Amino acid sequence: MASEEEIKQERLKKLAILKKAGLNPYPADTDRNFEIGEVIKDFADLETKTEPVILAGRVLAIRGQGAIVFINIFDGTGKIQGLLKEDEMDKSVFKLFGETVDLGDFIEVTGSLFTTKRGEKTLKIAQWKMLTKSLLPLPEKWHGLTDDELRFRKRYLDILMNEEVREMLKLKARFWQVARQFLIDRNFIEVDTPTLELTTGGAEATPFATHHNDFDLDVYLRISVGELWQKRLMAGGLSRTFEIGRVYRNEGSSPEHLQEFTNLEFYASFLNFEDGKELVKEFYRTLAREVFGRSKFEFKGHTFDLEDEWVELDYVDTVLEMTGVNVLEAGIKDLEDKLKSLGVVYEGKNRERLMDSLWKYCRKDISGPAFLVNHPKEVAPLSKENPDNPKLTKTFQVILAGSEIGRAHAELNDPEAQAVSFKEQKKLIEEGDTEAMMPDYEFIEMLEHGMPPVFGFGFGERFFSYLYGKNIRETQTFPLMKPKDLDVKKDN
Repeated sequence: MASEEEIKQERLKKLAILKKAGLNPYPADTDRNFEIGEVIKDFADLETKTEPVILAGRVLAIRGQGAIVFINIFDGTGKIQGLLKEDEMDKSVFKLFGETVDLGDFIEVTGSLFTTKRGEKTLKIAQWKMLTKSLLPLPEKWHGLTDDELRFRKRYLDILMNEEVREMLKLKARFWQVARQFLIDRNFIEVDTPTLELTTGGAEATPFATHHNDFDLDVYLRISVGELWQKRLMAGGLSRTFEIGRVYRNEGSSPEHLQEFTNLEFYASFLNFEDGKELVKEFYRTLAREVFGRSKFEFKGHTFDLEDEWVELDYVDTVLEMTGVNVLEAGIKDLEDKLKSLGVVYEGKNRERLMDSLWKYCRKDISGPAFLVNHPKEVAPLSKENPDNPKLTKTFQVILAGSEIGRAHAELNDPEAQAVSFKEQKKLIEEGDTEAMMPDYEFIEMLEHGMPPVFGFGFGERFFSYLYGKNIRETQTFPLMKPKDLDVKKDN
């Protein structure tokens, strides 16, 4: 079998043949007058017309030899068979095709439609034109790219050869379209907020840092979809806003976590907490129904049905029942001892991180759908207190398949309470907690001017990956890969 370099050298010779014939192997324009998908859909009508059909696409198959050649071309909208017959076209044009066209080339073909005796929709080709001469081969048709490292590094080939991946990306686009329309239909307006921030707010994660040369400032890539900015919009009189955008968290990779991903967050003034729960349930059920056409899903050994009753789980009671630890009363040593006895790997030495690690141990056995409620104040620094217990907050998380798939708050709008919370977070930072929330004193000033009662909620593309049934890295368009050294030969 020829090596990739040997194949490239042979294709370079074919490139030279095209140039010698006075043909541009990389023209800018094409005379295509139909997409292949359109031709397949309206084939019966187009087959009867005398107008030439001009298609363009990538050659995925070449069959036959001698005076008859069949090809398959694909343009992203569909695939169709083409037929070249030496005795029904210019012989020099037919000969040049055989001398220069390879699998992977993009070509333009002109001809008429007909149906073969086997019922195959086919274009009888009278003329062809090279649009892009490929120099490297496509993966072998039946095996494709099977190594995940290679699949993700050459994602464009994975998408080309794997229809399932193409359909997944279309489904993901549909997911965000439905999400956007759901909120627009309920009088939310879409906004854009800064992705570069002086302080990162709205979540707890280690940020990526960079430098703003013009202002000579160190800045951070955002870790939430503008939570503190959207709350400023609530103070500014916009009563319902949302944003869908990329966020960045400088943390480890896992089947559930990436450093860059898409999140959605929405905020609504005067929306009561319990009404917010009903809105979220309707939101999730709409996404499942309109994107996937069903409400029942299986993932990670869990089965959940979004049309079922959504149970409520109390944070403190759930952890107590599963581990025997009351997180409101336990000291740091108690939490550490329990985590060690359970074999949980954890980071951080403060109560917030230890409580969160203990909860994450518990959640893996919960299929959902469920609302986790009554979070301790330490793990929800932007939430209002629960009026029945000042140690708890008006927060909920959606639990599906053993994971947190969405988070809501009755947003804290008391400037003095927010200042205290930021002070506690600042102390954690000084103690070395890289995930603690940075204080934003201009945000407190905004609260002093007054922000109405606000319900806020957000979820990320992890939700899509769970409904689709794949880990989040698999559902990324282009997962981040470590650089690979390329043997680039410089021209002498």
